[in-house]
Amino acid sequence: MPDTPSDDRLIVALDVPNAVAGLSLAEQLGDAVNFYKIGLGMLTGGGLALANELKQEHGKRIFLDMKLFDIGATVEAAVRGLSQFDLDFLTVHGDPHVVRAAMEGAAGSDMKILGVTILTSLDRADLDASLIRDGDIPDLVVTRALNAFEAGADGIIASPQEAALIRAQPEAAGKLIVTPGVRPAGAALGDQKRVATPAQALKDGADHVVVGRPIWRTDDPARAARDVLSEMASVAPTT
Repeated sequence: MPDTPSDDRLIVALDVPNAVAGLSLAEQLGDAVNFYKIGLGMLTGGGLALANELKQEHGKRIFLDMKLFDIGATVEAAVRGLSQFDLDFLTVHGDPHVVRAAMEGAAGSDMKILGVTILTSLDRADLDASLIRDGDIPDLVVTRALNAFEAGADGIIASPQEAALIRAQPEAAGKLIVTPGVRPAGAALGDQKRVATPAQALKDGADHVVVGRPIWRTDDPARAARDVLSEMASVAPTT
Protein backbone atom coordinates (compact mmCIF):
# COMPACT_ATOMS: atom_id res chain seq x y z
CA MET A 1 0.00 0.00 0.00
CA PRO A 2 1.50 3.39 -0.91
CA ASP A 3 2.52 5.69 1.88
CA THR A 4 -0.15 8.20 2.86
CA PRO A 5 1.20 11.65 3.77
CA SER A 6 0.82 12.66 7.39
CA ASP A 7 -1.90 15.19 8.16
CA ASP A 8 -1.77 17.15 11.40
CA ARG A 9 -5.57 17.23 11.46
CA LEU A 10 -5.31 13.64 12.75
CA ILE A 11 -4.37 13.31 16.41
CA VAL A 12 -3.76 9.74 17.54
CA ALA A 13 -4.66 9.07 21.18
CA LEU A 14 -1.95 7.09 22.91
CA ASP A 15 -4.43 5.62 25.40
CA VAL A 16 -2.13 2.75 26.25
CA PRO A 17 -0.90 1.74 29.73
CA ASN A 18 2.52 3.36 29.85
CA ALA A 19 5.23 5.28 28.04
CA VAL A 20 6.94 2.14 26.77
CA ALA A 21 3.77 1.00 25.00
CA GLY A 22 3.15 4.55 23.77
CA LEU A 23 6.61 4.88 22.28
CA SER A 24 6.28 1.47 20.64
CA LEU A 25 2.99 2.50 19.05
CA ALA A 26 4.46 5.79 17.83
CA GLU A 27 7.36 3.88 16.28
CA GLN A 28 4.92 1.56 14.48
CA LEU A 29 3.04 4.55 13.09
CA GLY A 30 6.26 6.24 12.02
CA ASP A 31 6.06 9.21 9.69
CA ALA A 32 2.36 8.66 8.95
CA VAL A 33 1.34 10.36 12.21
CA ASN A 34 2.74 13.63 13.50
CA PHE A 35 0.35 14.55 16.31
CA TYR A 36 -0.31 12.56 19.49
CA LYS A 37 -2.64 12.87 22.47
CA ILE A 38 -1.40 11.79 25.87
CA GLY A 39 -4.11 11.59 28.51
CA LEU A 40 -4.63 11.27 32.22
CA GLY A 41 -4.59 7.48 32.09
CA MET A 42 -0.89 7.50 31.24
CA LEU A 43 0.13 10.20 33.69
CA THR A 44 1.47 7.70 36.25
CA GLY A 45 2.92 5.56 33.47
CA GLY A 46 5.46 8.11 32.30
CA GLY A 47 3.15 10.25 30.19
CA LEU A 48 5.03 13.51 30.66
CA ALA A 49 8.34 11.84 29.90
CA LEU A 50 6.84 10.35 26.74
CA ALA A 51 5.44 13.73 25.72
CA ASN A 52 8.89 15.26 26.08
CA GLU A 53 10.60 12.44 24.18
CA LEU A 54 8.16 12.50 21.28
CA LYS A 55 8.41 16.28 21.08
CA GLN A 56 12.12 16.81 21.54
CA GLU A 57 13.61 13.67 19.99
CA HIS A 58 11.06 12.79 17.32
CA GLY A 59 9.68 16.19 16.37
CA LYS A 60 6.05 15.25 17.04
CA ARG A 61 3.28 17.57 18.12
CA ILE A 62 1.74 16.85 21.52
CA PHE A 63 -1.76 17.29 22.92
CA LEU A 64 -1.73 16.77 26.69
CA ASP A 65 -5.28 15.87 27.68
CA MET A 66 -5.39 16.51 31.43
CA LYS A 67 -8.88 18.15 31.67
CA LEU A 68 -7.69 20.22 34.60
CA PHE A 69 -10.26 21.47 37.08
CA ASP A 70 -9.58 23.19 40.41
CA ILE A 71 -9.57 26.62 42.00
CA GLY A 72 -8.05 29.28 39.79
CA ALA A 73 -4.71 29.61 41.59
CA THR A 74 -4.08 25.87 41.41
CA VAL A 75 -5.00 25.64 37.73
CA GLU A 76 -2.77 28.60 36.91
CA ALA A 77 0.19 27.04 38.75
CA ALA A 78 -0.33 23.65 37.11
CA VAL A 79 -0.55 25.14 33.63
CA ARG A 80 2.51 27.30 34.20
CA GLY A 81 4.44 24.19 35.17
CA LEU A 82 3.23 22.25 32.15
CA SER A 83 4.06 25.09 29.78
CA GLN A 84 7.77 24.39 30.26
CA PHE A 85 7.38 21.14 28.30
CA ASP A 86 6.81 22.90 24.96
CA LEU A 87 3.43 21.23 24.45
CA ASP A 88 1.04 22.18 21.66
CA PHE A 89 -2.41 21.68 23.24
CA LEU A 90 -3.59 21.32 26.83
CA THR A 91 -7.16 20.67 27.98
CA VAL A 92 -8.90 22.18 30.96
CA HIS A 93 -12.56 22.09 31.86
CA GLY A 94 -14.43 24.79 29.98
CA ASP A 95 -15.73 26.60 33.07
CA PRO A 96 -14.81 30.28 32.68
CA HIS A 97 -12.84 30.59 35.93
CA VAL A 98 -10.75 27.55 34.94
CA VAL A 99 -10.11 28.83 31.43
CA ARG A 100 -9.09 32.28 32.64
CA ALA A 101 -6.65 30.79 35.13
CA ALA A 102 -5.22 28.45 32.49
CA MET A 103 -4.68 31.31 30.06
CA GLU A 104 -2.74 33.16 32.76
CA GLY A 105 -0.62 30.09 33.39
CA ALA A 106 0.09 29.61 29.68
CA ALA A 107 1.04 33.25 29.09
CA GLY A 108 4.35 33.58 27.29
CA SER A 109 4.22 30.07 25.82
CA ASP A 110 2.89 28.74 22.53
CA MET A 111 0.72 26.15 24.24
CA LYS A 112 -2.95 26.35 23.23
CA ILE A 113 -5.59 26.04 25.93
CA LEU A 114 -8.65 24.01 24.93
CA GLY A 115 -11.80 24.05 27.05
CA VAL A 116 -13.74 20.81 27.46
CA THR A 117 -17.47 21.30 26.86
CA ILE A 118 -19.29 18.02 27.63
CA LEU A 119 -17.47 14.69 27.46
CA THR A 120 -18.28 12.67 24.35
CA SER A 121 -18.99 9.60 26.49
CA LEU A 122 -21.97 11.32 28.16
CA ASP A 123 -25.60 11.56 27.14
CA ARG A 124 -28.58 13.33 28.69
CA ALA A 125 -29.16 10.55 31.24
CA ASP A 126 -25.57 10.95 32.45
CA LEU A 127 -26.04 14.71 32.81
CA ASP A 128 -29.25 14.17 34.76
CA ALA A 129 -27.42 11.85 37.15
CA SER A 130 -24.77 14.55 37.63
CA LEU A 131 -27.40 17.22 38.32
CA ILE A 132 -26.46 19.19 35.19
CA ARG A 133 -29.17 21.64 34.19
CA ASP A 134 -31.93 20.65 31.80
CA GLY A 135 -31.50 21.17 28.08
CA ASP A 136 -30.48 19.38 24.93
CA ILE A 137 -26.81 18.44 24.85
CA PRO A 138 -26.03 20.36 21.62
CA ASP A 139 -27.41 23.56 23.14
CA LEU A 140 -25.45 23.06 26.34
CA VAL A 141 -22.26 22.33 24.41
CA VAL A 142 -22.61 25.49 22.32
CA THR A 143 -23.23 27.57 25.44
CA ARG A 144 -20.19 26.11 27.20
CA ALA A 145 -18.08 26.67 24.08
CA LEU A 146 -19.12 30.31 23.88
CA ASN A 147 -18.39 30.79 27.58
CA ALA A 148 -14.94 29.27 27.11
CA PHE A 149 -14.23 31.52 24.13
CA GLU A 150 -15.31 34.57 26.10
CA ALA A 151 -12.92 33.55 28.89
CA GLY A 152 -10.08 33.48 26.37
CA ALA A 153 -9.75 29.81 25.37
CA ASP A 154 -7.80 29.15 22.18
CA GLY A 155 -10.29 26.43 21.30
CA ILE A 156 -12.67 23.84 22.63
CA ILE A 157 -13.22 20.10 22.79
CA ALA A 158 -16.62 18.90 21.59
CA SER A 159 -18.11 15.88 19.93
CA PRO A 160 -18.22 15.91 16.13
CA GLN A 161 -22.00 16.10 16.37
CA GLU A 162 -21.73 19.64 17.76
CA ALA A 163 -18.83 20.89 15.63
CA ALA A 164 -21.02 22.46 12.95
CA LEU A 165 -23.16 24.28 15.51
CA ILE A 166 -20.10 25.74 17.19
CA ARG A 167 -18.34 26.64 13.94
CA ALA A 168 -21.42 28.59 12.87
CA GLN A 169 -21.07 30.94 15.84
CA PRO A 170 -19.32 34.27 15.12
CA GLU A 171 -17.32 33.84 18.34
CA ALA A 172 -15.74 30.66 16.88
CA ALA A 173 -13.83 32.57 14.21
CA GLY A 174 -10.13 31.84 14.61
CA LYS A 175 -10.77 29.31 17.38
CA LEU A 176 -9.80 25.63 17.34
CA ILE A 177 -12.40 22.87 17.43
CA VAL A 178 -10.98 19.47 18.36
CA THR A 179 -13.27 16.45 18.20
CA PRO A 180 -12.80 13.17 20.06
CA GLY A 181 -15.48 10.53 19.61
CA VAL A 182 -14.37 10.01 16.01
CA ARG A 183 -14.87 6.53 14.59
CA PRO A 184 -14.08 5.37 11.04
CA ALA A 185 -17.02 3.76 9.26
CA GLY A 186 -17.68 0.29 10.71
CA ALA A 187 -15.58 0.80 13.85
CA ALA A 188 -16.95 -0.13 17.27
CA LEU A 189 -18.28 2.79 19.30
CA GLY A 190 -16.71 1.64 22.57
CA ASP A 191 -17.76 4.01 25.37
CA GLN A 192 -18.45 6.89 22.98
CA LYS A 193 -22.06 7.98 22.51
CA ARG A 194 -21.84 11.07 20.27
CA VAL A 195 -19.69 10.10 17.29
CA ALA A 196 -19.03 10.74 13.59
CA THR A 197 -16.56 9.63 10.95
CA PRO A 198 -13.30 11.58 10.51
CA ALA A 199 -14.38 13.06 7.18
CA GLN A 200 -17.76 14.14 8.52
CA ALA A 201 -16.18 15.79 11.58
CA LEU A 202 -13.87 17.81 9.33
CA LYS A 203 -16.71 18.79 7.01
CA ASP A 204 -18.66 20.00 10.04
CA GLY A 205 -15.92 22.39 11.09
CA ALA A 206 -13.44 20.45 13.22
CA ASP A 207 -9.80 21.48 12.92
CA HIS A 208 -8.51 18.22 14.40
CA VAL A 209 -9.99 14.78 14.99
CA VAL A 210 -8.82 12.45 17.74
CA VAL A 211 -8.74 8.73 17.00
CA GLY A 212 -7.50 6.14 19.48
CA ARG A 213 -8.83 2.59 19.77
CA PRO A 214 -9.75 2.18 16.08
CA ILE A 215 -6.01 2.55 15.42
CA TRP A 216 -4.13 1.06 18.35
CA ARG A 217 -6.45 -1.89 18.99
CA THR A 218 -5.94 -3.28 15.48
CA ASP A 219 -3.42 -5.87 14.37
CA ASP A 220 -1.86 -3.29 12.04
CA PRO A 221 -2.03 0.20 13.59
CA ALA A 222 -0.04 1.78 10.74
CA ARG A 223 -2.49 0.52 8.16
CA ALA A 224 -5.45 1.66 10.29
CA ALA A 225 -3.91 5.13 10.56
CA ARG A 226 -3.34 5.27 6.80
CA ASP A 227 -6.97 4.30 6.24
CA VAL A 228 -8.12 7.19 8.44
CA LEU A 229 -5.75 9.57 6.66
CA SER A 230 -7.05 8.42 3.29
CA GLU A 231 -10.60 9.17 4.37
CA MET A 232 -9.56 12.57 5.70
CA ALA A 233 -7.83 13.42 2.43
CA SER A 234 -11.27 13.68 0.82
CA VAL A 235 -11.82 16.87 2.83
CA ALA A 236 -9.55 19.77 1.91
CA PRO A 237 -7.99 21.73 4.79
CA THR A 238 -9.75 25.00 5.51
CA THR A 239 -6.48 26.92 5.86
